[in-house]
Amino acid sequence: MRRNLRIGIGFAMLFSALSGSALSMPAFARKYSMTCKTCHTPFPKLKPYGETFAANGFVIKDKETPRYYVDTGDGWLSLLRDVPIALRLEGFLSYNNSSSRKIDFSAPYIIKLLSGGEITKHISYYLYFFFGERGEVAGLEDAFVMFNDVLGPDFDFYVGQFQVSDPLFKRELRLPFEDYQIYATKVGGCKADLTYDRGIMTTLGLKSGADLCLEIINGNGLDPTDPLGNFDGDKYKNVLLRVSQDVGDRFRIGGFGYLGKEKQEAAVNALWMAGADASWDAGPIQLNLQYVERRDDNPFFSIVRPLEIRTRGGFAEVVYWPKGDDSRWYALGLLNWVDSEQTDLKSSSGTVHYGYLLRRNLRATAEFTYVFDSPLGKHARIGLGLITAF
Repeated sequence: MRRNLRIGIGFAMLFSALSGSALSMPAFARKYSMTCKTCHTPFPKLKPYGETFAANGFVIKDKETPRYYVDTGDGWLSLLRDVPIALRLEGFLSYNNSSSRKIDFSAPYIIKLLSGGEITKHISYYLYFFFGERGEVAGLEDAFVMFNDVLGPDFDFYVGQFQVSDPLFKRELRLPFEDYQIYATKVGGCKADLTYDRGIMTTLGLKSGADLCLEIINGNGLDPTDPLGNFDGDKYKNVLLRVSQDVGDRFRIGGFGYLGKEKQEAAVNALWMAGADASWDAGPIQLNLQYVERRDDNPFFSIVRPLEIRTRGGFAEVVYWPKGDDSRWYALGLLNWVDSEQTDLKSSSGTVHYGYLLRRNLRATAEFTYVFDSPLGKHARIGLGLITAF
Protein backbone atom coordinates (compact mmCIF):
# COMPACT_ATOMS: atom_id res chain seq x y z
CA MET A 1 0.00 0.00 0.00
CA ARG A 2 1.14 3.58 -0.65
CA ARG A 3 3.00 5.39 2.10
CA ASN A 4 0.91 8.06 3.90
CA LEU A 5 -2.28 6.05 3.36
CA ARG A 6 -4.31 5.57 6.54
CA ILE A 7 -7.10 3.05 6.42
CA GLY A 8 -9.67 3.16 9.23
CA ILE A 9 -12.53 0.67 9.15
CA GLY A 10 -15.05 1.82 11.76
CA PHE A 11 -17.91 -0.39 12.87
CA ALA A 12 -19.98 1.96 15.03
CA MET A 13 -22.81 0.33 16.95
CA LEU A 14 -25.03 3.15 18.22
CA PHE A 15 -27.61 1.45 20.42
CA SER A 16 -29.33 4.82 20.72
CA ALA A 17 -28.83 8.53 20.68
CA LEU A 18 -30.80 11.69 21.09
CA SER A 19 -32.66 14.19 18.94
CA GLY A 20 -31.88 17.86 19.37
CA SER A 21 -28.31 18.85 20.09
CA ALA A 22 -27.08 15.30 19.57
CA LEU A 23 -28.42 12.32 17.61
CA SER A 24 -31.83 10.70 17.10
CA MET A 25 -33.58 9.02 20.02
CA PRO A 26 -36.19 6.42 18.99
CA ALA A 27 -37.91 6.89 22.38
CA PHE A 28 -39.57 9.93 20.80
CA ALA A 29 -40.72 7.86 17.83
CA ARG A 30 -42.23 5.32 20.23
CA LYS A 31 -43.77 8.06 22.39
CA TYR A 32 -45.63 9.67 19.48
CA SER A 33 -45.97 6.52 17.28
CA MET A 34 -44.20 8.14 14.33
CA THR A 35 -41.40 7.15 11.98
CA CYS A 36 -37.83 8.44 12.34
CA LYS A 37 -38.10 10.20 8.97
CA THR A 38 -40.61 12.63 10.49
CA CYS A 39 -37.63 14.45 12.01
CA HIS A 40 -34.57 13.07 10.20
CA THR A 41 -33.35 12.72 6.63
CA PRO A 42 -31.36 10.57 7.23
CA PHE A 43 -30.70 10.22 10.95
CA PRO A 44 -29.10 11.97 12.75
CA LYS A 45 -29.48 14.97 10.40
CA LEU A 46 -32.56 17.02 11.28
CA LYS A 47 -35.26 18.19 8.90
CA PRO A 48 -36.95 21.55 9.60
CA TYR A 49 -39.72 19.67 11.44
CA GLY A 50 -37.13 17.97 13.62
CA GLU A 51 -35.47 21.29 14.40
CA THR A 52 -38.85 22.67 15.48
CA PHE A 53 -39.50 19.58 17.62
CA ALA A 54 -36.14 19.98 19.40
CA ALA A 55 -36.69 23.74 19.84
CA ASN A 56 -40.06 22.97 21.49
CA GLY A 57 -38.34 20.92 24.18
CA PHE A 58 -38.90 17.53 22.46
CA VAL A 59 -42.66 18.10 22.47
CA ILE A 60 -45.23 18.10 19.66
CA LYS A 61 -47.34 21.07 20.64
CA ASP A 62 -50.68 19.72 19.41
CA LYS A 63 -50.31 16.44 21.32
CA GLU A 64 -50.79 16.32 25.07
CA THR A 65 -48.69 13.78 26.96
CA PRO A 66 -50.22 13.41 30.47
CA ARG A 67 -50.05 9.60 30.31
CA TYR A 68 -46.24 9.82 30.26
CA TYR A 69 -46.27 11.10 33.86
CA VAL A 70 -46.97 9.17 37.07
CA ASP A 71 -50.20 10.21 38.80
CA THR A 72 -49.09 10.74 42.40
CA GLY A 73 -52.09 12.77 43.49
CA ASP A 74 -49.83 15.81 43.88
CA GLY A 75 -50.48 18.39 41.17
CA TRP A 76 -47.13 20.08 41.87
CA LEU A 77 -45.07 16.92 41.30
CA SER A 78 -43.93 15.95 37.77
CA LEU A 79 -42.45 12.46 37.49
CA LEU A 80 -41.85 10.79 34.14
CA ARG A 81 -43.37 7.31 33.99
CA ASP A 82 -40.31 6.09 32.07
CA VAL A 83 -37.02 8.01 32.03
CA PRO A 84 -35.62 7.79 28.46
CA ILE A 85 -32.11 6.33 28.54
CA ALA A 86 -29.93 5.45 25.58
CA LEU A 87 -26.52 3.89 24.98
CA ARG A 88 -24.10 4.51 22.14
CA LEU A 89 -21.09 2.33 21.36
CA GLU A 90 -18.39 2.74 18.71
CA GLY A 91 -15.41 0.61 17.78
CA PHE A 92 -12.74 0.81 15.07
CA LEU A 93 -10.16 -1.26 13.26
CA SER A 94 -7.44 0.98 11.82
CA TYR A 95 -4.23 0.69 9.85
CA ASN A 96 -1.82 3.62 9.67
CA ASN A 97 0.92 3.21 7.08
CA SER A 98 2.26 6.78 7.45
CA SER A 99 3.87 6.29 10.86
CA SER A 100 3.33 3.21 13.06
CA ARG A 101 2.59 0.70 10.26
CA LYS A 102 0.45 -1.43 12.55
CA ILE A 103 -3.14 -2.60 12.83
CA ASP A 104 -4.94 -1.17 15.85
CA PHE A 105 -8.15 -2.50 17.40
CA SER A 106 -9.74 0.68 18.80
CA ALA A 107 -12.73 -0.85 20.52
CA PRO A 108 -14.55 0.42 22.39
CA TYR A 109 -13.70 3.86 21.01
CA ILE A 110 -16.79 5.50 22.49
CA ILE A 111 -19.31 4.39 25.14
CA LYS A 112 -21.93 7.07 25.69
CA LEU A 113 -25.03 7.20 27.89
CA LEU A 114 -27.79 9.63 26.85
CA SER A 115 -31.04 10.88 28.30
CA GLY A 116 -33.46 13.70 27.59
CA GLY A 117 -37.08 14.76 27.39
CA GLU A 118 -39.82 16.90 28.89
CA ILE A 119 -39.67 17.35 32.70
CA THR A 120 -42.90 19.32 32.81
CA LYS A 121 -44.70 21.80 30.59
CA HIS A 122 -42.20 24.27 29.05
CA ILE A 123 -39.21 22.66 30.83
CA SER A 124 -37.02 19.95 29.26
CA TYR A 125 -33.56 18.50 29.76
CA TYR A 126 -30.85 16.83 27.74
CA LEU A 127 -27.50 15.26 28.65
CA TYR A 128 -25.01 12.65 27.62
CA PHE A 129 -22.13 11.10 29.54
CA PHE A 130 -19.02 9.50 28.10
CA PHE A 131 -18.23 6.34 30.04
CA GLY A 132 -15.30 5.96 27.69
CA GLU A 133 -13.80 8.05 24.90
CA ARG A 134 -10.47 7.08 23.35
CA GLY A 135 -9.69 4.91 26.36
CA GLU A 136 -10.49 7.52 29.01
CA VAL A 137 -13.55 8.57 31.00
CA ALA A 138 -14.44 11.88 29.37
CA GLY A 139 -17.48 12.80 31.51
CA LEU A 140 -20.33 15.11 30.57
CA GLU A 141 -20.42 17.15 27.35
CA ASP A 142 -23.89 18.39 26.42
CA ALA A 143 -25.93 18.79 29.63
CA PHE A 144 -28.55 21.50 29.94
CA VAL A 145 -32.04 22.44 31.07
CA MET A 146 -34.24 24.20 28.50
CA PHE A 147 -37.10 26.59 29.26
CA ASN A 148 -39.38 26.77 26.23
CA ASP A 149 -41.57 29.82 25.39
CA VAL A 150 -40.71 31.38 28.76
CA LEU A 151 -41.55 35.01 27.88
CA GLY A 152 -43.65 34.36 24.82
CA PRO A 153 -43.76 32.17 21.71
CA ASP A 154 -40.38 31.11 20.31
CA PHE A 155 -38.41 32.64 23.20
CA ASP A 156 -36.27 29.88 24.74
CA PHE A 157 -33.65 29.84 27.49
CA TYR A 158 -30.91 27.23 28.06
CA VAL A 159 -28.59 26.87 31.03
CA GLY A 160 -25.76 24.34 31.36
CA GLN A 161 -23.22 22.89 28.92
CA PHE A 162 -23.69 23.12 25.16
CA GLN A 163 -21.76 23.72 21.97
CA VAL A 164 -21.14 27.40 21.20
CA SER A 165 -21.59 26.62 17.49
CA ASP A 166 -25.06 25.06 17.92
CA PRO A 167 -26.88 28.14 16.52
CA LEU A 168 -24.64 27.95 13.41
CA PHE A 169 -24.30 24.28 12.41
CA LYS A 170 -24.60 21.46 14.94
CA ARG A 171 -21.44 19.34 14.98
CA GLU A 172 -23.25 16.47 16.70
CA LEU A 173 -25.72 16.21 13.81
CA ARG A 174 -23.19 16.06 10.98
CA LEU A 175 -23.31 12.96 8.80
CA PRO A 176 -19.56 12.38 8.14
CA PHE A 177 -17.01 11.23 10.71
CA GLU A 178 -14.79 14.14 9.62
CA ASP A 179 -15.29 17.20 11.86
CA TYR A 180 -15.94 20.87 11.10
CA GLN A 181 -12.34 21.80 11.88
CA ILE A 182 -12.65 25.57 12.35
CA TYR A 183 -15.10 25.12 15.22
CA ALA A 184 -12.57 23.09 17.24
CA THR A 185 -9.55 25.34 16.56
CA LYS A 186 -7.82 26.66 19.71
CA VAL A 187 -5.11 29.32 19.36
CA GLY A 188 -1.96 29.28 21.51
CA GLY A 189 -2.80 28.44 25.11
CA CYS A 190 -6.26 30.01 24.87
CA LYS A 191 -9.06 27.63 25.85
CA ALA A 192 -11.87 29.34 23.91
CA ASP A 193 -13.24 27.82 20.71
CA LEU A 194 -16.67 27.18 19.20
CA THR A 195 -17.25 23.74 20.72
CA TYR A 196 -18.32 22.97 24.29
CA ASP A 197 -18.64 25.57 27.03
CA ARG A 198 -20.75 26.40 30.09
CA GLY A 199 -23.19 29.26 30.37
CA ILE A 200 -26.59 30.45 29.24
CA MET A 201 -28.14 30.73 25.79
CA THR A 202 -31.31 32.54 24.75
CA THR A 203 -32.99 32.20 21.37
CA LEU A 204 -35.81 34.20 19.82
CA GLY A 205 -37.68 33.46 16.60
CA LEU A 206 -39.45 36.32 14.85
CA LYS A 207 -42.42 36.15 12.48
CA SER A 208 -40.27 37.76 9.78
CA GLY A 209 -38.18 34.58 9.59
CA ALA A 210 -35.30 36.07 11.58
CA ASP A 211 -33.70 34.21 14.49
CA LEU A 212 -31.67 35.83 17.27
CA CYS A 213 -29.34 34.07 19.68
CA LEU A 214 -27.33 35.38 22.63
CA GLU A 215 -24.80 33.28 24.55
CA ILE A 216 -22.95 34.26 27.72
CA ILE A 217 -20.31 31.64 28.55
CA ASN A 218 -17.28 31.05 30.74
CA GLY A 219 -14.94 30.87 27.75
CA ASN A 220 -12.72 28.06 29.04
CA GLY A 221 -14.42 24.98 27.67
CA LEU A 222 -15.24 22.12 30.04
CA ASP A 223 -12.39 22.49 32.51
CA PRO A 224 -13.03 21.10 36.02
CA THR A 225 -13.37 23.42 39.01
CA ASP A 226 -10.44 25.16 40.65
CA PRO A 227 -9.57 24.61 44.35
CA LEU A 228 -12.29 27.14 45.28
CA GLY A 229 -14.98 25.27 43.36
CA ASN A 230 -15.20 27.71 40.44
CA PHE A 231 -15.49 26.52 36.84
CA ASP A 232 -14.35 29.86 35.41
CA GLY A 233 -10.74 30.64 36.28
CA ASP A 234 -11.02 34.41 35.77
CA LYS A 235 -13.51 37.28 36.16
CA TYR A 236 -14.34 37.52 32.45
CA LYS A 237 -17.31 36.19 30.53
CA ASN A 238 -17.41 35.67 26.75
CA VAL A 239 -20.37 36.71 24.62
CA LEU A 240 -21.70 35.48 21.27
CA LEU A 241 -24.47 37.21 19.32
CA ARG A 242 -25.89 35.51 16.26
CA VAL A 243 -28.51 36.72 13.74
CA SER A 244 -29.96 34.69 10.87
CA GLN A 245 -32.68 35.28 8.32
CA ASP A 246 -34.74 32.92 6.19
CA VAL A 247 -34.98 34.04 2.57
CA GLY A 248 -37.93 32.18 1.10
CA ASP A 249 -38.41 28.52 1.96
CA ARG A 250 -35.01 27.23 0.89
CA PHE A 251 -32.30 29.76 1.74
CA ARG A 252 -30.89 30.98 5.06
CA ILE A 253 -28.11 33.45 5.76
CA GLY A 254 -26.56 34.36 9.09
CA GLY A 255 -23.73 36.08 10.87
CA PHE A 256 -22.24 36.12 14.36
CA GLY A 257 -19.84 38.06 16.54
CA TYR A 258 -17.89 36.72 19.53
CA LEU A 259 -15.99 38.75 22.14
CA GLY A 260 -13.97 37.37 25.02
CA LYS A 261 -11.04 37.59 27.39
CA GLU A 262 -9.05 34.99 29.28
CA LYS A 263 -6.52 35.49 32.06
CA GLN A 264 -3.74 33.05 32.88
CA GLU A 265 -1.36 34.01 35.68
CA ALA A 266 -0.78 37.78 35.19
CA ALA A 267 -1.39 37.89 31.41
CA VAL A 268 -4.66 38.47 29.53
CA ASN A 269 -5.65 37.44 26.02
CA ALA A 270 -8.43 39.43 24.35
CA LEU A 271 -10.03 37.75 21.37
CA TRP A 272 -12.82 38.25 18.90
CA MET A 273 -14.39 36.10 16.24
CA ALA A 274 -16.80 37.01 13.48
CA GLY A 275 -18.31 34.88 10.80
CA ALA A 276 -20.94 34.37 8.16
CA ASP A 277 -22.85 31.27 7.15
CA ALA A 278 -25.44 30.22 4.60
CA SER A 279 -27.57 27.19 3.91
CA TRP A 280 -29.42 26.43 0.68
CA ASP A 281 -31.90 23.56 0.51
CA ALA A 282 -32.93 22.75 -3.06
CA GLY A 283 -34.82 19.51 -2.55
CA PRO A 284 -32.36 16.69 -3.30
CA ILE A 285 -29.32 18.97 -2.75
CA GLN A 286 -28.33 20.94 0.35
CA LEU A 287 -25.36 23.32 0.51
CA ASN A 288 -23.89 24.55 3.82
CA LEU A 289 -21.21 27.26 4.01
CA GLN A 290 -19.32 28.65 7.02
CA TYR A 291 -16.58 31.30 7.32
CA VAL A 292 -14.87 32.38 10.57
CA GLU A 293 -12.33 35.16 11.21
CA ARG A 294 -10.48 35.23 14.56
CA ARG A 295 -8.02 37.54 16.32
CA ASP A 296 -6.11 36.87 19.56
CA ASP A 297 -3.89 39.68 20.91
CA ASN A 298 -1.90 37.52 23.37
CA PRO A 299 -2.85 33.83 23.04
CA PHE A 300 0.48 32.60 24.48
CA PHE A 301 -0.09 34.77 27.59
CA SER A 302 3.26 36.52 27.49
CA ILE A 303 3.87 39.39 29.92
CA VAL A 304 7.01 40.67 28.19
CA ARG A 305 6.21 40.44 24.46
CA PRO A 306 2.56 39.72 23.51
CA LEU A 307 2.15 38.18 20.07
CA GLU A 308 -1.03 38.78 18.09
CA ILE A 309 -2.24 35.77 16.07
CA ARG A 310 -4.66 35.97 13.15
CA THR A 311 -6.66 32.87 12.25
CA ARG A 312 -9.37 32.24 9.68
CA GLY A 313 -11.10 29.26 8.17
CA GLY A 314 -14.34 27.60 7.25
CA PHE A 315 -15.99 24.70 5.51
CA ALA A 316 -18.26 23.94 2.58
CA GLU A 317 -20.55 20.92 2.65
CA VAL A 318 -22.86 19.63 -0.06
CA VAL A 319 -25.31 16.79 0.63
CA TYR A 320 -27.31 14.90 -2.03
CA TRP A 321 -30.23 12.57 -1.36
CA PRO A 322 -32.15 11.76 -4.56
CA LYS A 323 -35.62 11.27 -3.03
CA GLY A 324 -35.41 13.47 0.05
CA ASP A 325 -36.55 11.72 3.24
CA ASP A 326 -37.58 8.68 1.20
CA SER A 327 -34.02 8.12 -0.07
CA ARG A 328 -32.29 4.86 0.79
CA TRP A 329 -28.89 6.41 0.05
CA TYR A 330 -27.16 9.77 0.15
CA ALA A 331 -23.73 11.22 -0.68
CA LEU A 332 -21.85 14.29 0.49
CA GLY A 333 -18.66 16.24 0.01
CA LEU A 334 -16.93 18.33 2.69
CA LEU A 335 -14.05 20.80 2.33
CA ASN A 336 -12.29 22.02 5.49
CA TRP A 337 -9.83 24.90 5.64
CA VAL A 338 -7.93 26.57 8.52
CA ASP A 339 -5.23 29.22 7.98
CA SER A 340 -3.34 30.84 10.87
CA GLU A 341 -0.18 32.74 11.73
CA GLN A 342 0.32 29.91 14.22
CA THR A 343 1.65 27.50 11.62
CA ASP A 344 0.80 24.26 13.43
CA LEU A 345 -2.90 25.15 13.11
CA LYS A 346 -2.86 25.26 9.31
CA SER A 347 -4.82 22.49 7.65
CA SER A 348 -6.96 21.72 4.63
CA SER A 349 -8.78 18.57 3.61
CA GLY A 350 -11.47 17.14 1.36
CA THR A 351 -13.93 14.40 2.27
CA VAL A 352 -16.36 12.30 0.26
CA HIS A 353 -18.93 10.25 2.15
CA TYR A 354 -21.60 7.73 1.12
CA GLY A 355 -24.38 6.36 3.29
CA TYR A 356 -27.00 3.67 2.73
CA LEU A 357 -30.05 3.01 4.91
CA LEU A 358 -30.38 -0.72 5.51
CA ARG A 359 -33.38 0.19 7.66
CA ARG A 360 -34.79 3.56 8.64
CA ASN A 361 -32.69 3.34 11.81
CA LEU A 362 -29.71 1.39 10.45
CA ARG A 363 -27.14 3.13 8.28
CA ALA A 364 -23.96 1.85 6.61
CA THR A 365 -21.32 4.41 5.56
CA ALA A 366 -18.10 4.67 3.57
CA GLU A 367 -15.82 7.71 3.84
CA PHE A 368 -12.59 8.91 2.24
CA THR A 369 -10.65 11.97 3.43
CA TYR A 370 -7.51 13.38 1.84
CA VAL A 371 -5.55 15.85 3.97
CA PHE A 372 -3.82 18.33 1.67
CA ASP A 373 -2.01 20.21 4.45
CA SER A 374 -1.53 19.57 8.18
CA PRO A 375 1.27 19.36 10.77
CA LEU A 376 1.42 15.62 9.95
CA GLY A 377 1.79 16.28 6.24
CA LYS A 378 -0.32 14.91 3.42
CA HIS A 379 -2.17 11.68 4.09
CA ALA A 380 -5.43 9.86 3.37
CA ARG A 381 -8.04 8.11 5.49
CA ILE A 382 -10.58 5.51 4.43
CA GLY A 383 -13.32 4.26 6.74
CA LEU A 384 -16.37 2.01 6.75
CA GLY A 385 -19.06 2.26 9.41
CA LEU A 386 -22.35 0.85 10.65
CA ILE A 387 -24.68 3.09 12.69
CA THR A 388 -27.91 2.04 14.36
CA ALA A 389 -30.32 3.58 16.86
CA PHE A 390 -33.12 1.83 18.78
